[in-house]
Parts: sequence; C-alpha cells; structure tokens
Amino acid sequence: MSLNLSRSITRGLTAVSVIAAILLAACAAPPPPPERPAAPSSELTFDAGVDYAIDDLLVQARRLPAFNPAPGLLKKEEVPRGVIAVDPAIDGNTGQQTIASRALDSRLLQRASDKFAQFDVAAVNSNTLGKAQYLLAATLTPIDAAKTAGTFRISLSLTDIKTGFVVAQSAARIRSEGVDTTPTPFYRDSPSLTKDRVVEGQIRTAQTPTGGAADEIYMSRLPINALISEGSSRYEAGNYAEALRYYESAATRPEGQQLRVLNGLYLANTQLGRTDEAEKAFAKIVALGLATNSLSVKFLFRPGSLDFLADPKVSGPYNVWLRLVAREVAASKACLTIAGHTSRTGTEQFNDRLSLQRAVTIQRRIEALAPETAGRLVSVGMGFRENLVGSGTDDLRDALDRRVEFKVRNC
Repeated sequence: MSLNLSRSITRGLTAVSVIAAILLAACAAPPPPPERPAAPSSELTFDAGVDYAIDDLLVQARRLPAFNPAPGLLKKEEVPRGVIAVDPAIDGNTGQQTIASRALDSRLLQRASDKFAQFDVAAVNSNTLGKAQYLLAATLTPIDAAKTAGTFRISLSLTDIKTGFVVAQSAARIRSEGVDTTPTPFYRDSPSLTKDRVVEGQIRTAQTPTGGAADEIYMSRLPINALISEGSSRYEAGNYAEALRYYESAATRPEGQQLRVLNGLYLANTQLGRTDEAEKAFAKIVALGLATNSLSVKFLFRPGSLDFLADPKVSGPYNVWLRLVAREVAASKACLTIAGHTSRTGTEQFNDRLSLQRAVTIQRRIEALAPETAGRLVSVGMGFRENLVGSGTDDLRDALDRRVEFKVRNC
C-alpha cells in the first residue's frame, strides 16, 4: 500500500514537472512573426509606400534568428547589435541618384532604424561596410510614364553579406506626386551615363525575390561603392580635393575601373582646374566604354533641335569631349554605330528623323576631327523608343532621353 502510494506520488510529480517544462518552454519561445501586411489595392503616397515596403521587409526578416534575440535578453543594451548598411537608392532605369531617391534614402534610414531594433542602420561607407552583416539595396523605378501617368515602383532587398543570398524583398507602387526625378549634382554633371555592369547589378539585387542570389559582381564591388558614395557626397558638398582622394583611392584597385569612378575623377579634376588630368579621365571613360561596348556620352540637345543645350555649364566642354572621342575611336580601329535619341515630345515620325539627324551631326564632327574614322561610322535614329526617363518634360529631368550612344559593330 505504501509502495503504491509512493509510486502514485512520483508519477504525479513527474507529470507536473513535464507540464511545467512545457509551459516554461512555451513562455520562453518567441512569439511567431506577424503576418505580412496586405498588399495595397492602389498606388500609395511616397511616404506611405516607403513605410509599407520597409515594414514588409521587417516581417520577412523576423524569420531569421538574428532578428529575434534570445528571450533572456530583455534589456536593449544586452542585445548584441548588428549592422545593416544601406546603399544609396538609385533610379531603376537610369542608374542615377535623384532628388526622389535621396528622399527615399532618408526615410529608409529613419524607418529601418526604428523597426530593426537589434541593428544599427547606417548609410554605406568604408567603416560601416566593414562591420555590416546585411545590405539593404533600393531602387525607385518609373513604370512606363506614357501608360501609367507617372506611377513608380519602390523595390527593397535585404541581403546577407556573408552568404550573398537575399533574405527578404519587398515592393510598393506609389503615385508620382512629389517624386522629383531631377538628378543629383554628381549624376547631373557626369559626362557619361554611369549605368554600367555594377550599377545593373545593384538594380538586379534590389529586385531579386527572397531566397535568390544577389548579383555577385555588385556584391564584390561594395568596397568600391562605399568609396564612390563618400567621394560623391564630398563632391556635392563642394569639397573637390577631398572627393578626388576617394575617387583616386577607388581607381587604384582593379575593380575600381568603372564608370562612376572615372566620372568622379573627371568631375573633381575639372572643378579643381586640373585640365590635363580631367582630359585623361575622360579619355579613359571613352576607352572603357568602347571596350565594354557601352559608351553613352551626354551630348545633350535642346528639345526638338540639333543644337546643344545652351547652358555653357552643360555644353561648354563638348568640343573637348568630341576631340577625345574622335581620338579614342581612331585609335581603337573599331567600327561604330552612333545612335541618336529624342525625348517623348512630338510625333514618332518627327522624332525618328530628329534622332537620326543628331547622330549624323556627331558623326560628321568626329570624322572632321579624325578623318581616318570615315567609313567606320554609321548613324541610326532611335526616336523615343529607348527612353530612359520617358517623362517628356523636356528639361534636365529627362535630358538623358536626348543623348547619343556609341556601339561597337563588326566592320
């Protein structure tokens, strides 16, 4: 009798212990992450779109242990802090930074800092990047302005830097009100379109679905991106000598031979009055563009005209650019197609003729400067079929739509 009672008490205590252990485990387990916010049924305002995209990104990220600290770490100061580096947002069509993309950066940094409590969230720079576990990439892309009345898409991705995999990705469609697509000074002043393979990799990464691999070339060039960002911020602040140091540091590395670095060298040297060095940098822009078959020099025309933009700050260096383009084309022995472009103003037939005439204008200038190129150049007109901006505003916002491109072809 005594033995049976003892056994009953033991079983009871064991059951109570098991139940207690289960209850403690349940209490210790972190709550399940909230459901992803419902997709908006219509376009949002700019601020609301950014907030929706970053909140959606956070919900997805909470599946990761790093975003759910151990239950015992209750005080904020006890939580091991990681770092999320935020690369400057760019226009998904042109690769440029704009007034709107800068506004996106500002709101992203604030919202992500508030939401990702276990992390320090900071703009990409050499110091931040060395400590970061995650990279936040962003694009702001106009969606066919001719069809959607200026709708834009925000795309965000969060990449684990160590593995190179995108761990969260979100997007939001926003209305165009208040979205200023004017390029920032570095991109406005750059002599060539800077959308090279690295920039395309950033765009691709920001738009890569969760679980996909971030662009390998883009990720490998992050240290150079940090130097470019630091140089560009100093250029735009008027600290040209300091900006030049960052661009020169990037240019000494093999992976630093990219268009944004060379454009930075050209711009900083120009502002410092170092004409010879600026011309050397521009020649390298042309040589790299010909070598990679991606050369778009910003010979920008007045709307509906064969005349260059009248602003001497814009068109003043064009004679020098033409001379250097002619020299590099002659030295390359390559055959080129010169493609002219127009903005989306006027009829398709008018713009086809105008774009061809613009290409012929450049062709004749090059042949006059380097007669040996005669017979190796062919001009075509693209009209507005390959607009990068497509707004039809006919000002500096869509100046890239009135450009001339050079493509290597078989002789």
